[in-house]
Amino acid sequence: MIVPKERYEEVADKLKVLAHPTRLEIMSMLFGRGKMNVTQLYGALNLPQSTTSQHTARLKSAGLLVGKRDGLEVYYDVHEENVRELRSVLHVSR
Repeated sequence: MIVPKERYEEVADKLKVLAHPTRLEIMSMLFGRGKMNVTQLYGALNLPQSTTSQHTARLKSAGLLVGKRDGLEVYYDVHEENVRELRSVLHVSR
């Protein structure tokens, strides 16, 4: 499969966002447990709410997470389509 150079640049930008231990841990938790809100995430990570929110915001802006509001809470989950695209460009099967 031939991938345009621009796609590699987009993937590199996403990988830069993932290149942080806390953000990798968030993604791992969401892959394993499914959707979680910030309260659940910061409790599991043992980090301040503000720090957790900053990390989820970075992941969401990179298109790696989706957020769905339920009342006062926002539940985050892996953006399956974008992660699937990322794996496709990297030729990673699952």
